[in-house]
Amino acid sequence: MGAAAPRRRFGRWLVIGTLVVLAAAQLVPVDRRNPEVRSDIDAPAEVEAILRRSCYDCHSNETRWPWYSQVAPVSWLVARDVAEGRGHLNFSEWPVADFEARELELHEIEDEIVKGKMPLKIYLVMHRDARLTEQDRSVLAQWARAHY
Repeated sequence: MGAAAPRRRFGRWLVIGTLVVLAAAQLVPVDRRNPEVRSDIDAPAEVEAILRRSCYDCHSNETRWPWYSQVAPVSWLVARDVAEGRGHLNFSEWPVADFEARELELHEIEDEIVKGKMPLKIYLVMHRDARLTEQDRSVLAQWARAHY
């Protein structure tokens, strides 16, 4: 019975310490800005609707920042994923005059969609409406293939 008191005290300090660290983590700045949209993809309405629903949060400058993107440490992960997504493919900076770059982007879109690599599984946990149906995948793949 005497050993239980120190364990309770340790547990209490562990909880307090964890709360202090989590509170301090909220002070670390996270860039959640959406840069200006410089150009946009020219696609049929059906294709654009699928892309906006399933891809734009990570692959455009029109990210919708959900509530959990305001809470560290999750905010750090979300901001990193968006930055990486925009770095790989950004529909808000779609290559208008650079046909070679556009062709590469379209190849990548088709490849990622057909292989089921996108959207990321972790994204789909909180964004069930972003799931791509087989019909969605087919529409995107046909569109991409037709334009390269």
